[in-house]
Amino acid sequence: MSDKQDRLDTPESLANAQLETGDISPALPAAETGEIVAAREPVIIEVEGDDSQAIHPDLAENLLEILTHAKEEVEHNASRRVFGELAKPDLTYPHEIFLLPVKERPFFPGQQLPVLLSRAMWQETFDALMQNKCQYLGLVYVDHDEHDKTPPEEFSQIGTLIRIRNPKVREDYIQLVAEGVCRFKIDFWVSSQAPYRAVVSYPQDVITCSDDVLKAHGMAIMNAFRELLPLNPLYSEELRYFLNRYSATEPSRLADFAASLTTAENDKLQSILETLDLEQRLEKVLALLKHEQEVTKLQFTIRERVEESLNEHQRDFFLRQQLKEIQKELGIVKDDQTADRDRFEERIEKLALSDEALKKADEELNKLSILDPQSPEYNVARNWLDWLTQLPWGQLSDDNLDLKRARKILDKKHDGLDDVKQRILEFLAVGALKGEVSGSIICLVGPPGVGKTSIGKSIAEALGRKFYRFSVGGMRDEAEIKGHRRTYIGAMPGKFIQALKDCETANPVIMLDEIDKIGASYHGDPASALLEVLDPEQNSEFMDHFMDLRFDLSKTLFVCTANTLDTIPAPLLDRMEVIRLSGYITEEKILIAKHHLWPQLLQESGLNRDKVQITLPAIRHVIEGYARESGVRNLKKQLAKLVRKLALKFVTGEIHEAKIHVNELEQMLGQPRFHPEKINQQIGTVTGLAWTSMGGATLTIEASRVHTQNRGFKLSGQLGEVMQESAGIAYSFISANLEKYKADPEFFDKAFVHLHVPDGATPKDGPSAGITMATALLSLARNEPVKNPMAMTGELSLTGHVLPVGGIREKVIAARRIGIKELILPEDNRKDFQELPDYLKEGIQVHFAKLFDEVARLTFNIRSKSEALKHYLAQKETPVDPSTHH
Repeated sequence: MSDKQDRLDTPESLANAQLETGDISPALPAAETGEIVAAREPVIIEVEGDDSQAIHPDLAENLLEILTHAKEEVEHNASRRVFGELAKPDLTYPHEIFLLPVKERPFFPGQQLPVLLSRAMWQETFDALMQNKCQYLGLVYVDHDEHDKTPPEEFSQIGTLIRIRNPKVREDYIQLVAEGVCRFKIDFWVSSQAPYRAVVSYPQDVITCSDDVLKAHGMAIMNAFRELLPLNPLYSEELRYFLNRYSATEPSRLADFAASLTTAENDKLQSILETLDLEQRLEKVLALLKHEQEVTKLQFTIRERVEESLNEHQRDFFLRQQLKEIQKELGIVKDDQTADRDRFEERIEKLALSDEALKKADEELNKLSILDPQSPEYNVARNWLDWLTQLPWGQLSDDNLDLKRARKILDKKHDGLDDVKQRILEFLAVGALKGEVSGSIICLVGPPGVGKTSIGKSIAEALGRKFYRFSVGGMRDEAEIKGHRRTYIGAMPGKFIQALKDCETANPVIMLDEIDKIGASYHGDPASALLEVLDPEQNSEFMDHFMDLRFDLSKTLFVCTANTLDTIPAPLLDRMEVIRLSGYITEEKILIAKHHLWPQLLQESGLNRDKVQITLPAIRHVIEGYARESGVRNLKKQLAKLVRKLALKFVTGEIHEAKIHVNELEQMLGQPRFHPEKINQQIGTVTGLAWTSMGGATLTIEASRVHTQNRGFKLSGQLGEVMQESAGIAYSFISANLEKYKADPEFFDKAFVHLHVPDGATPKDGPSAGITMATALLSLARNEPVKNPMAMTGELSLTGHVLPVGGIREKVIAARRIGIKELILPEDNRKDFQELPDYLKEGIQVHFAKLFDEVARLTFNIRSKSEALKHYLAQKETPVDPSTHH
């Protein structure tokens, strides 16, 4: 091939030329470096020697292939031309390049953007680029989460060749500027894992239409840009960049630029990148721009609405601020900060603050002047001053200590409870002598529904004081009593400071309802917090956590209510003066229903008292058959049921007036819940008296001999530990004294005895059934019943002494309720019985016993032998037949 020149641009041509001429230069081939092979001086390959010189067949075939490829490449570059673009015959791109998968969105030719690569993922690829001095890199879109591990089959076939500018290696990432050059197509893979490497080709745009059609599409895209400009200012910068670099007569670049500008989905953008037909690509881009235009219009509408709303608020804010400044200059009004300070100073001048409170108030006022009104500390200080200036410092209401007026109010509000009303009048009398009522904490104890809360209201009315009630039942947070500290968000004073603020006097009557049900938790122990409040020696300097000031509570009258004293802590109970409300007997309930409950129910239901009446026998039957509890709450419910049934008949026109009689009650209220109790006078059966939180009750204790096979003793009736001990003591005492009480002396030696307290579903405990159990066992051993219908209460010792018990009033009421007229009480409870009202003692015969011997004489004929003893002695005197012995 002598005297032949050719321009060999390809990397293979250069490499083979160097091999054949022996010119081995230190520069790497273009396939390795990725550099553009510019036009060079032609390389002349001369084959010297004889034409008949033998050439190796493989070398000849390789040389022929390289020359053919070089010729095709030259012709191909010479034919590269698109609309509006001059041919650049000296531009050649590498055929073997490194690939970089991208998953964010496809990269288009003509784009120039900074690219950040994770150093951990792409350090090896970057090192290969630098080692081979490559200036070109292929970006290919992949839809794969771990794009650094994407298999070759998931790569898009069409990508964008970029020119690498200003590569820099940082600590965690690699930074470079990517300049999109042209499209490429992956022909086959050289390396299918990172660093990815492939042989590519560069497809050209396919033009199937005239230049005018392309120009028309380009103008349509430019018009779409003009419509987008007013809607989104961001497009103006992008369009200015495009106009500075490109011409509208370059449809290929215009299509790529417009596609890269949209926010379309990645698959649609990749479809545009893979579309080689220029007309189709322009149509797809135009469709994307129309969709982008609709989305941008919607965004623009939303943005306008938001900005309009914000502008209105800002306008109102600025106008209000200007108005405040104008009013301040004219002296018309003051700003909020000055107004707050002046208002608090005006309040403080009217109060008799203590020196400590005055000093603290001055500090908070100074703080109020310095702080920004928008700061949280300002609101805390303002809230504290608001509470301080609304407390009744030194403001006391005058007590009305007229005892006649107080008695009239108590009698009007309450029927019965004469002893309780007398005790309250004594309390007021002491206050009248002293000139003020203070230093006492009253605790009203009694079963539900006896009027504890209403008595507290009557005390406040009699004294002419404000009344404030709150329930401490279930309270578990100490802050409810002593307030929250001001460090907490939403902190408030305790209930007592709130009560003083609401009452506007420093000496109201504060009722603590259900004090026996106060609880404790990790928030604190409210019962212990009450010790300071309810102690007359300490509450003169009560310290609330929120106020952090000492306030005098010694003028306040505290009234507490409870159903039982057992659950009240002893230190707290020690500070109270207990007044017991035991409950009502039938006569008292009749008066309450007649004077209070029935008129109140008629008034609440809108019925006329003249047209609706109820007879006294009917009220009595309701009390004894439907509402036998100690209080009157259930009685009120039953009467309300009657009123509702009558109201229905009045509304429907069935009746125009009514008078309720006894024989109508079962039809209106159903069958009675309670029936007249009969005294059970069987052998081994004795009626006892018990006290519960619901009032007094009667218990019929039963004893029975199960068999005579062996000795034994069994208890039933859900008895507590105290009652089990009482039963054991009674069993031991009677067993040891059978001969003394003239019973069968061997009865318990061979008898299995069962002692039962009925109503087994109700837990029972307490030291008051000892003599009752002993009497039941003695009745069993003597084989005879109690001689007279009677009830008894008292605890028994192992030596036979009768010990005192509590709840005498409730137990007497329970005995009267079932019609028992004869009672046995411990001698030590004589004083308790004598303190009862006369109407409770009337018609009742009471025996007081100091020893069980007295109880036995009252219940049995101890002086005569019992039937069991006679039978025992008869068996002893009967001679034994020797023939019966074996």
